[in-house]
Amino acid sequence: MRMWKGGRVLAVSLAQRGTARLCSSKASKHSSISSSQPNSARAQAEKHKRTTRRETAILSNQNEKVEDEGVKWTEKERIVYTAQTPPGEKKDTSVPFPASYCPEYVESSWYQWWEKEGFFSPEQQERPAHAVDRNFSLCIPPPNVTGTLHLGHALTVAIEDALVRWRRMQGYKVVWVPGCDHAGIATQTVVERMLLREKGKRRQDFTREEFLQEVWRWKNEKGDEIYEQLRRLGASLDWKRACFTMDPGFSRAVTEAFVRLSDSDLIYRSEALVNWSCSLESAISDIEVDSLELSKKTMLSVPGYDNKVEFGTMFSFAYPVEGHDGEVIVSTTRPETMLGDVAVAVHPDDPRFQSLHGKQCIHPFTNKLLPIITDTMVDMELGTGAVKVTPAHDHADFLLSKRHSLPHVTVIGGDGRMTPLCGEWLEGVKRFDARQQVVDALAEKKLFRGKKVHAMTLPICSRSGDVIEPLLKKQWFVRCDGMAKRAIQAVEDGQLEILPHSYTKTWNNWLSNISDWCISRQLWWGHQIPAYQVELPHSTNDKEEQWVWGRTEDEARQRAAVIHGVKPEDITLTQDPDVLDTWFSSGLFPFAMLGWPEQTSDLQLYYPNSILETGSDLIFFWVARMVMLGTELTGQVPFKQVLLHSLVRDKYGRKMSKSLGNVIDPLDVIHGISLERLQEKVKTGNLDPREQTVAMEAQRKDFPKGIPQCGTDALRFALCSHRIQGEDISLSISKVLSSRHFCNKMWQTVRFTLGILADGRTQVGTLEKTQPLSSMDRWLCSKLYSTVVQCEQGFAAYKTNAVTAALYSFWLHSICDIYLEYMKPLLGPQDEGPHVHIDTEHRNRMRQVATSVLYHSVSMSLALLSPFMPFITEELWQRLQPLGPSAAGASLCLQPYPCSAQLEHWHFPEEERDFHMVQEVIRVARSLRAQCGMTREKPAMWAVCSPSQAQILLRFESAVWTLSRISSLHISCPEGGEGLSSTPPPKGSIVGVVDQTCQLHLHIEGGLHSEKQMVSQLSHRREKLLSKLEKILCRTRAPNYLQKFPERQREQMESKMSALQQEVKNIEEQLRVLQEIQMAD
Repeated sequence: MRMWKGGRVLAVSLAQRGTARLCSSKASKHSSISSSQPNSARAQAEKHKRTTRRETAILSNQNEKVEDEGVKWTEKERIVYTAQTPPGEKKDTSVPFPASYCPEYVESSWYQWWEKEGFFSPEQQERPAHAVDRNFSLCIPPPNVTGTLHLGHALTVAIEDALVRWRRMQGYKVVWVPGCDHAGIATQTVVERMLLREKGKRRQDFTREEFLQEVWRWKNEKGDEIYEQLRRLGASLDWKRACFTMDPGFSRAVTEAFVRLSDSDLIYRSEALVNWSCSLESAISDIEVDSLELSKKTMLSVPGYDNKVEFGTMFSFAYPVEGHDGEVIVSTTRPETMLGDVAVAVHPDDPRFQSLHGKQCIHPFTNKLLPIITDTMVDMELGTGAVKVTPAHDHADFLLSKRHSLPHVTVIGGDGRMTPLCGEWLEGVKRFDARQQVVDALAEKKLFRGKKVHAMTLPICSRSGDVIEPLLKKQWFVRCDGMAKRAIQAVEDGQLEILPHSYTKTWNNWLSNISDWCISRQLWWGHQIPAYQVELPHSTNDKEEQWVWGRTEDEARQRAAVIHGVKPEDITLTQDPDVLDTWFSSGLFPFAMLGWPEQTSDLQLYYPNSILETGSDLIFFWVARMVMLGTELTGQVPFKQVLLHSLVRDKYGRKMSKSLGNVIDPLDVIHGISLERLQEKVKTGNLDPREQTVAMEAQRKDFPKGIPQCGTDALRFALCSHRIQGEDISLSISKVLSSRHFCNKMWQTVRFTLGILADGRTQVGTLEKTQPLSSMDRWLCSKLYSTVVQCEQGFAAYKTNAVTAALYSFWLHSICDIYLEYMKPLLGPQDEGPHVHIDTEHRNRMRQVATSVLYHSVSMSLALLSPFMPFITEELWQRLQPLGPSAAGASLCLQPYPCSAQLEHWHFPEEERDFHMVQEVIRVARSLRAQCGMTREKPAMWAVCSPSQAQILLRFESAVWTLSRISSLHISCPEGGEGLSSTPPPKGSIVGVVDQTCQLHLHIEGGLHSEKQMVSQLSHRREKLLSKLEKILCRTRAPNYLQKFPERQREQMESKMSALQQEVKNIEEQLRVLQEIQMAD
């Protein structure tokens, strides 16, 4: 469970109390909150505006296009793997190769085989020849046992599994431990609802032991579903090491941690305000709290109330001054708490109240006298300048009471009803029903001064929907100051690296202002606190509480006997019924999962973990606590690096949340889902009517035909293609669909390659002995080398988007668009294509080398892609390997990851550099053909260029010929040059400009007419581009451009603007040359 951030809590308390408030925003050191600055009213208003703008965009018919106006797709044929393969047996890849890619077919059977063979365990990884004596260890952020996958989980799995598979293929011994969190509140709530639905019983109808048996029964039946979902995502976790936070071994670690910290005086018991859920009757913290921004009077449904409750209203009333005919007016959003008022505070320098210093107010219902106290923390400028002080129900007031030794009067109980201290007229009344009764009673006494609309932030329990109630409770707290300083020092000393580095400042700021951590939770499900209240012989109830702790009750008894000097058998112990905060146990995960406190071999080998990868929203609630607890309990930071990925948002920029109905289940993306089924999920989500309308309209616009079947590989690849160390990720299903199309490209490429190899005419040489023959062979080999270098650099920097971009570009553009098209004439009849004049022996040699180059490029690309797309790469690799030069290992996931060192003999930087010019020639030639409406015709082409450019074109002549779709290539050099022609191209040719020194001339019939037509087409195209460019420029010149558009969108617009400007420049250059030719004619 997460703790409330102090700023949010304080902002709530101040808003509730009125416009007159304390200036301090620092939380108590033994508070259930942590320090942070409160959200300003302006920031809240801006957030509300953004929310409204996004909702309006969704509901409006004129919705501005964000990324894609609905996912456009057609249903693909579903192919099913039908071979008889028992679970755990290797898939049969000797069956006929399907004509097209289908994720359902590809993803069948592989995972069960990987798992059965133990490929994911470090013991198996010691066997490969490329194994190295290095370890790589990490844990998956343990999902809740009640949970189902969402895209945040999918992103985490995609990133971590990519890193894990990469290191495993590098020969590291990899331990990636799966785990599951017992999720105290969430699980108890689910089971309570189940028991009420199935048996008509509430938790209180069971003993604690009976209820826990029901929870364990539910966990054993339903608790493994999240593990099956992780398997479905292809996560290569070491399942033999899976741990659950309530397992006996893990529970021992939790008890040991509590005892050691208590012995070190780092855990103590104190009375303080906590964030209380009345419906759960438990303290909760930040992960269970949602902040609801209210800008006006709002009627809300609250659990346990038949009618909606009014919020967003400020009530004012007067306190009469004793012995004085005056009054003090105070304001509050919570008039029901005035029964717990113990004082009124004013600023000592406020002239309005100088005469009231030391006076007392009369409470209208209890007749108690409330002192008027002075405190410099009161803001004179806000409201009336007088503040009602309710220490038992307000965080800021609690701090004030400590300074002035004020009493604490609890008027709202843990069940949300008014306590006996309120008097018979209110005792037992629900708190929000009491609100109106108090207002009516004040009006009757002529002390009510009215109400008005008041913007406020309302804390809501995310589990129950209840409004949080600050309550005074005796709880256990962790003393954080010293541990926080060591956590800061660990980063400063380089023991711990936080990525991106921009989070280091956030880390330091938060830990420098940290408050002590409340770890008590009033639940039955969880780790019962190993602390015992001590009752001594002849003790009286008037004495202060005596507590002792121990690993067992017997140890606690022995400790108590020593402390109090009595016999163990004379002591009565009562264990604290509360359980520990879930975040306390999850904070031990990096070392408890390896067997701590026992000095196991796993702990010695794999601790500290190599890295922790998780969402940036967990930097405080989980990461900081792991570092503090790990450093304190083991003497070492729990991991060497922290990699924080961005949050996933929908295409409208909204955070994906169940409360908004915009969560996308990754399994729906993997398998596909209809719009009707998507909307059924929203309807069962218990959303507010407006939120439901917005959610369903967004689905209707985005997925008019539902979500297509994309498959696991496409989803993982799309997720890793985002810049994870930057702004929040706005995931588009269209991007996942694009990745599915990429899977089909991979499928067809391997199908083509298998077709070449299956005829038996060419033998594949080994990688070491394959020496590229043609310029195109050398270019592709060198592109592969450069791609491997990019992968090495990207993985080393944890920039998965750089790796995926390099691999996508190499496979789609270098292999498919260029090399395969270049190869086709070489594989065809000898009397066709640019190779027609080459003798048979040399042609066969060229074919053999080209085939080997293609085989190794495809095979190595599959290995490079394997960490991101494990299913399709395994399927294709298993089919490709039998036709290779040598036998390979059992599975691609255990093959060596390609490295640049093994490809140094394939590095030809000159070919890579020169081919940029060749690509531009091909692009311009194709553009000329398109502008002339040519489809089948293959015109002759002249290239008028410099001698150096001519040499490049001659080296790549066959590629230019084939890829430009021309019948012949003539090269003309006006400057002359050895062996080069200076004959100009025929008149009437249409002209395209490559650069300042290179022009292309296509000779077609009706040249003059074509030139005029081309000038017209180019002019029209230029006008369209200028219009688009002007629209983007208008956006960038807007006054609030930097504030309105996030960095990612600004980068996209600037990139598009640059591309448009370059295209306009190219067209204007072509127009200039064409006009010169026309004038010369």
